[in-house]
This record gives sequence, C-alpha cells and structure tokens, in this order.
Amino acid sequence: MEKIPRAGEFYRHFKNKLYQVIAIAKNSETGEDLVIYQALYGDFGIYARPLAMFMSKVDKEKYPDVAQNDRFEHVMPPFDEKAVHTSVQTTATEEALRTENETVTEIGTTPENRTKTETVSDKLMEFFDADTLEEKYNVLVSMSDTITDQMIDSMAVVLDVVIPEGELFKRYDALKQSIRTRQKYEYANRLR
Repeated sequence: MEKIPRAGEFYRHFKNKLYQVIAIAKNSETGEDLVIYQALYGDFGIYARPLAMFMSKVDKEKYPDVAQNDRFEHVMPPFDEKAVHTSVQTTATEEALRTENETVTEIGTTPENRTKTETVSDKLMEFFDADTLEEKYNVLVSMSDTITDQMIDSMAVVLDVVIPEGELFKRYDALKQSIRTRQKYEYANRLR
C-alpha cells in the first residue's frame, strides 16, 4: 500500500516546485480523499487534489524527459532540528561571505573594491543579526543594488524559506514578500 501524505510533509512536484501538505480532507459530496497542500514559492497558493492523482506516476509519454517517477515525491525538509539548522546557517553564511569576497577580489584589490567587499559582507551580517523581521526587511531593501543569487540563498536559509531558482529580481521580490507575509502572520497571532 502506498504511503499516505501527512500534514507538514514536504513534496516536490515533477516540475521541480516544492509544496507542503496541509491536510488530507474528504470531499463531502463524493467521499473522495483530497490532499490539501501549499506552494512554497510565488504567492504560496493553497491547492486541493484528489489523493489518487497526488500519488500517481508521471505520464512518461507526455513528459519523457522527466527523471522523477511520481507526480509528487516526498522530500525531507532542509532542516529537521535546530542544531542542523544552525549548522547549515553558519555554513551558508560563510559560503556567502567567501563567495562575495572572491567575486570582488577577482575584479581587483583596489581600496574601492575592498570597501565594496566590506559593505556587502557587513550588510549580509547585518541581515543575519537583525532581531526582527522589520529590521531584516529594511536591510534587504537597502541591498537591492548589491544582491546576488548566493546572498538570496543564504538569507532564505536564515528565514527557513525556499526561494526557487529564476531571475534575480523575481527571487529578490519573492524573498521580500516572504518576510512581509511572515510579518502579517506574526501580527495576526499577537492579536489573538
């Protein structure tokens, strides 16, 4: 028997988009089981799909180049425990700083370039050290001219969000939107 998805589990669609299962629901009219799941990208839309379709195989005739066999493949979240999360954050931070420093060093070692390196590294560290989402958002906005894909990846790790690959400005907007969305949920929870 196939494994039934459970609330909180993460799945990758064969078109390489990530989703999180919210619940298994029952259609009140037909009794059919439905998977309720949320996109972990874009506008974080919520969808419902019949369980049988969710668990189905990829149509290899229609999509011959897809390597994944299942329409949705169960994947482990990137950070299961706080210790792993902290370790990955540190590694990502070090990698981002190293990459930024190497990029600028390749251009040359003039005082102007060293200042740029220090500014990028300082801004990235300021983002990591910010205590509130508002502070993180403000630092991110101030980095609009110097942001790179590596920096977005590192900041996404700190926020524990997934920012899919794509055009830099779209990824930058998605990161800003994820911070704003989280702020709205935190504010709503404070009102309860």
